Amino acid sequence: MADEDKIGQPWNDNELDAIVADYFAMLTAELSGQSYVKSHHSAALMAEIGRTHRSVEFKHQNISAVMEELGLPWINGYKPKRNYQNAIFDAIDRYLTRTNWLGQPALEPTAPPIEVAKTNIDIFVPAPPMEAAIERPPRLERLVRKFDPVERDFRNRSLGKAGEAFVLGVERNRLERAMRQDLARNIRWVSHEDGDGAGYDILSFEPDGRERLIEVKTTNGAAKTPFFLTRTEHEVSEQKAEHWRLYRVHFFAQSPRIFTIEPPLAQAVHLRAEAWRASFS
Repeated sequence: MADEDKIGQPWNDNELDAIVADYFAMLTAELSGQSYVKSHHSAALMAEIGRTHRSVEFKHQNISAVMEELGLPWINGYKPKRNYQNAIFDAIDRYLTRTNWLGQPALEPTAPPIEVAKTNIDIFVPAPPMEAAIERPPRLERLVRKFDPVERDFRNRSLGKAGEAFVLGVERNRLERAMRQDLARNIRWVSHEDGDGAGYDILSFEPDGRERLIEVKTTNGAAKTPFFLTRTEHEVSEQKAEHWRLYRVHFFAQSPRIFTIEPPLAQAVHLRAEAWRASFS
């Protein structure tokens, strides 16, 4: 039963730690394909901390909003809501710091869900619109910098390779549906066969035979999760703008979707220089 004295009062650290741990337990089950019942979790949590059902559900949505900022998947059914209590950032920081949740196998796929590529005709979705930058609350900004989603995705080689293999299957299926099995057989996984450095990962084709040079960027997070772009990739996008395409694979661990970006990239995304190469000559 809810404690009436807590209605309208900020959550304390113990309550926040409890709901964050429970949220991650449910998300882990979801990512692993295990069944669970949200209402059972909510009832147990309400009994433990004395908060109302509405308060618990709203806080779940707050956590989802932070997960989106961190470039991580969130629980289906808990749509992100951003009018959060600042202390939720610290609770999520405590949980991720003391656990190895970011290193769990469900977030590091070793094989792409190729069957999705073969059966889901709605795999391609519109790209999110480019919007003016919104300043984050300082404590959220610190949390995002600590668990940087851009750096994490960039360094996650297994995620990157799985995303490329997934797109390879998507492209083969696309051309086979267009009755161009000949072109489907000639698709090349350039980054796998020749190594990185070409400025694109996959050589595919349009149904009329024109080349399609695909650079794949993969995340387990939402469509708006930022990503790194190398200088070579940017240069090739300008030099071969007619053929070059960026495929942004997102929600990879749950329900993969792709949106595409065509050059010039500056009309679709904000490009910011964030690194310097240091040398002695």
